[in-house]
Amino acid sequence: MKIRWNPIVKKDLKVAVRSMRLSWGLFGYEAVLAVTFLLAVQIIQSQNGVFAPVTRNLYSYLVYLFPVIAVVQVCIVGVYMPVITASSISGEKERQTFDIMLTTCMSPFSIVFGKVMSAVLRILFFVAASLPIMALSFVVGGLSWRNLFYFLAALILFSVFAGSVGILSSALCRKSVSAVLLAFGIYLVIFGGTFVPWMGRMIIDSDKMGESLLPLLFNPILFFEEFFAHMMMGESLFGTQGYRFSVRETGLVTHLLSRDSVWMFVSGGCILALSFLFMGIAAYKVNPLHAGAGRSGKKQGRNA
Repeated sequence: MKIRWNPIVKKDLKVAVRSMRLSWGLFGYEAVLAVTFLLAVQIIQSQNGVFAPVTRNLYSYLVYLFPVIAVVQVCIVGVYMPVITASSISGEKERQTFDIMLTTCMSPFSIVFGKVMSAVLRILFFVAASLPIMALSFVVGGLSWRNLFYFLAALILFSVFAGSVGILSSALCRKSVSAVLLAFGIYLVIFGGTFVPWMGRMIIDSDKMGESLLPLLFNPILFFEEFFAHMMMGESLFGTQGYRFSVRETGLVTHLLSRDSVWMFVSGGCILALSFLFMGIAAYKVNPLHAGAGRSGKKQGRNA
């Protein structure tokens, strides 16, 4: 059975692999991870001495290299994805090829989705290249290989989210620079704004935070913090034994979310839903029918 690829994905990947930009990007990505790995090892050695016991302690602490390298990868993806997707639509407008792209048989959502998926696949090249470094955390058996695949799934989810933020900014702006700035502005609203209800509730009554925690379901930072807490310590940020948030005497919804890893999976679903919402808004803005209606309305307003 022949797999039908999105034409946007095929075209963007062909252009990417034929340029040296992807190779230099891979080199820079690996260089950052290698420097992070060496610095982490140096810190472990400085804390445990320089003689025979170092070898034993170094191997026992290798397991902690996994979250360090993983967090660095998440940060790189969070910065890189909006940059490459923020120029997807606005770049077509600047090159005056946007109208040609709209004359194809693809729907606006297929165009937007293809732009995001091509960026996600490029990120997967980087992640695959980092697997040998990350595998060092598993040689002592401190973590199961299942955790590595869980992290890859979480990173793909975050890549889709970051790409959707970039594509939304690209659809709203005509210039790539403005789109990049808007993408990081949306980051700031989501990462910081979702904490506002919780912080306000903490000031009023810290023992009854209630549904003020629910906006945090859309926060990728808290999602990864909960993810690594479960993976490394088997603990949760929530619940009566939570070390960061306490949901005592709160609503039924929050109690249900605080059980085991339910919060993490629900948060992942909320982030994915938010990503598709952003892509849907971008597709609406890309649609020439809606864009034409907006222009005609502005013209009528001026004439009136």
